[in-house]
Amino acid sequence: MWRRLPTRRLASALLSNSSPLPRASALHSPLEPHLLSAASGFLPPPRLPSWQQDLRRFASFAAAAEAVSSEDADELHHALDEIVRAQPKQNLPLPQPAAEERQAFGQDHRGRHRQRGRGRLVQVTATDHGMTYHKYASLRRRQIRVETEAWEQAAKEYRELLGDMCEQKLAPNLPYIKSLFLGWFEPLRDQIATEQELVAEPGSRASHGPFFNMLPADMMAVITMHKLMGLLMTGSGDGSVRVIQAACQIGEAIEHEVRIHRFLEKTRKKNNKEIGNEEVVGLDIVKEQQRLRKKVTDLMKKQKLRQVRKIVKNQDDSRPWGQDAHAKVGSRLIELFIETAHIQPPASQSSDGPPDIRPAFRHEMRTVPKEQQKNSRRYGVIKCDPLVRQGLDRTAKHMVIPYMPMLIPPICWTGYDKGAHLFLPSYVMRTHGARQQREAVKRAPREQMQSVFEALNTLGSTKWRVNKSVLSIVDRIWSSGGRLADLVDRTDVPLPNKPDVEDETVLKKWKWHLRSVKKENSERHSQRCDVELKLAVARKMKDEEGFYYPHNLDFRGRAYPMHPYLNHLGSDLCRGVLEFAEGRPLGKSGLRWLKIHLANLYAGGVDKLSYDGRIAFSESHMEEIFDSADRPLEGKRWWLEAEDPFQCLAVCMNLAEALRSSSPETVISHIPVHQDGSCNGLQHYAALGRDKLGAIAVNLVAGDKPADVYSGIATRVVEIMRRDAQKDPSADPDAARARLILDQVDRKLVKQTVMTSVYGVTYVGAREQIKRRLKERGLIADDAELFGASCYAAKVTLTALGEMFQAARSIMNWLGDCAKVIACENEPVKWTTPLGLPVVQPYRKLGRHLIKTSLQVLTLQRETDKVMVKRQRTAFPPNFVHSLDGSHMMMTAVACRRQGLNFAGVHDSYWTHACDVDTMNRILREKFVELYDTPILENLLESFEKSFPTLKFPQLPERGDFDMKDVLESPYFFN
Repeated sequence: MWRRLPTRRLASALLSNSSPLPRASALHSPLEPHLLSAASGFLPPPRLPSWQQDLRRFASFAAAAEAVSSEDADELHHALDEIVRAQPKQNLPLPQPAAEERQAFGQDHRGRHRQRGRGRLVQVTATDHGMTYHKYASLRRRQIRVETEAWEQAAKEYRELLGDMCEQKLAPNLPYIKSLFLGWFEPLRDQIATEQELVAEPGSRASHGPFFNMLPADMMAVITMHKLMGLLMTGSGDGSVRVIQAACQIGEAIEHEVRIHRFLEKTRKKNNKEIGNEEVVGLDIVKEQQRLRKKVTDLMKKQKLRQVRKIVKNQDDSRPWGQDAHAKVGSRLIELFIETAHIQPPASQSSDGPPDIRPAFRHEMRTVPKEQQKNSRRYGVIKCDPLVRQGLDRTAKHMVIPYMPMLIPPICWTGYDKGAHLFLPSYVMRTHGARQQREAVKRAPREQMQSVFEALNTLGSTKWRVNKSVLSIVDRIWSSGGRLADLVDRTDVPLPNKPDVEDETVLKKWKWHLRSVKKENSERHSQRCDVELKLAVARKMKDEEGFYYPHNLDFRGRAYPMHPYLNHLGSDLCRGVLEFAEGRPLGKSGLRWLKIHLANLYAGGVDKLSYDGRIAFSESHMEEIFDSADRPLEGKRWWLEAEDPFQCLAVCMNLAEALRSSSPETVISHIPVHQDGSCNGLQHYAALGRDKLGAIAVNLVAGDKPADVYSGIATRVVEIMRRDAQKDPSADPDAARARLILDQVDRKLVKQTVMTSVYGVTYVGAREQIKRRLKERGLIADDAELFGASCYAAKVTLTALGEMFQAARSIMNWLGDCAKVIACENEPVKWTTPLGLPVVQPYRKLGRHLIKTSLQVLTLQRETDKVMVKRQRTAFPPNFVHSLDGSHMMMTAVACRRQGLNFAGVHDSYWTHACDVDTMNRILREKFVELYDTPILENLLESFEKSFPTLKFPQLPERGDFDMKDVLESPYFFN
């Protein structure tokens, strides 16, 4: 439609639109409410010229660009470029971004926010967000293509390769897995096309039929292949995936693509005839809408709801498919894939006989072990051929990976499904099918959720890039077989040969050994697939100037990046190859913090020293730091001794560059420096209970060096065991156990139990944690002795914890008792976080729902109306504390952004540039004090009593007299 307009007229029409314009309901799509949220029932006045109607449909150029084909958008950009070039010295106002993009494009690279009138669009200049308008527009077009054309591009590539093969009568020289994909693509595509014809015939009763003709066959084939292979890569490692999981995920992916496909089809460029008749069509649509509205109103007055539903159903072609439809569509596609996909060993493995062509996948049923049986006893899996499994860990580079990091700042969150990606379905919370939680977030007023939205927008606006120096080292290690820097070995452990004996004891031992080797190989396979996926993303993004991670929440209010593989919540590998895209001069404080950060990453006890001790450690290893930076793999490899080797290497490189400079303070640093809470869960309990002893143990009070709560508990455990060891073993069996493990008690033995104590670890959980640690050390060979020692050690550790953190224990018990009172009324526990996020615990008993698909009968689990009383009680204390640590992180994120800092957060670990750590430290302490200045437990009890006025809740536990303002002066609160 844009080509009908002269260039100057088109651009001036867009640029002169200073008032907010209504948006066309004709272009509204439930997939994209955050892009084209239409004003209800709006249609442009028929008397306007059609080109002007077209322009006035959009509140912004961005929305207009998305609603036309890419070549039309390019022409429109070209028109604007001409005007910008014609007025080089003017600060030209640009076409305004949609309201949801204001933060993304209405905030400059230092984080300064513009004043915005309520409900009013603002002018934006080309320097916003640290990039020119043309660069932003170019990246935006690329982002739209990434989100909307990924599957289509893969299908196109296979079509082109097949065309080349036919023309040249030669098989292209492709990697093994890609050649498999190519071989599977054409038969699967043809079979899907045949199926589409069958279900389209009158009288077809296939349950998947209504959903099977909504996408071209080639795109459905590509989605099925890539999704199934992706699930096999991220699965258990044995080359299988459950049918129910695969079917539902493939079906859901098809639905997502159908929505995008439909939206793009609706907004394709109209031909001249359509444009000429537009006004007549517009009037017809108005009449039709008025007629339907009147009919629905009349039927509702007569309470004829069935007829109303039928009309609405016929009008709404974009309602969600639902899990049943996903399962049916996915199952049929998997079935077609199994029928058409075959594999043949490479020539080097083939014998002289006929070719061994066999199915690449098979469907089989498995039995659930008795101890794990809850509902169904048998379940179906799709298992791939061993040859396919061998190639899985080389598949990542050929996979279509959705939800990649974004090339432009994410769309600002403004509602449950309004924000983040431009086209990909995005939800502010991961509810995992919990209906009440989803409805609670949807119903929450936007004003109440504003602080949460702002925090997520802040986390999403942090710009990242790949550290190419570290990535090149990772690639070298990986291509050499892994094994270094915690990377998994790329080769399998050889299977032991069966001994040629008849001795049952020897054979039993061999079987046990064979089983353990197979288990080890399965774990290695999973880890290799994981590394390959991470590296595939890193290699795709390494040449980008920067990228962004949209964030959303779990049901407790903790924030997570939406991209699953390469993100800063991941392993040391992920964190080592990621850095801030914006660099900042170190300054004096930055150089100091970089040295402290190096010691923290090296760990091994060094991270428990005072700040001066950590700086001294780094300065005493300057020779090793320079050697690591200059010759990472050829030198002494000191960085490999660190607990977090790749992050340590990145800091060595930055520190070496600074120290070699004539002016170290001016060296630019991109490294995120971390400040981590000291057993953060216990810090929150100490603050809730104003517990002075607990506060000292977890660094809420200033000290000369960081207090180590794990060492403190270990010391108390040793004291109790020494006392028990002096007793008579014949009278008290604990005496023998105390003597057996007294010398093994240290910080590491009790650490996991102490960490998880605040999250409600049980005696059984503590026993298993300690048993694993003792087994690793291998000093107790007898299983019965190991079990007894673990039982005793768990009991003593929990006793020591109760003594040291009495206030925390009393608050945990109070929270659990309140939850029990509510859950016994068959109600879930609900609360609102200090930032206004409504939380509903999702623990309900699950019912079974059987669906007959073409592949097998699938058992879907669905929530029932019955809550799980015990789970509601035990989960409430840790979930409540998680909601508080999430609130603290989000409060800190927003305050840091307002101060112009780059900020990233990983639950209780806060990151910023080295030069800004002092500022961030001040802010995070102020926000912690601000959080606990509010009467959190009193507010919680009041909300319970208001929701359940007839129930009696236990009294609040007694609190101590700890002064929260002491936190402001504690250097090791986060360190």
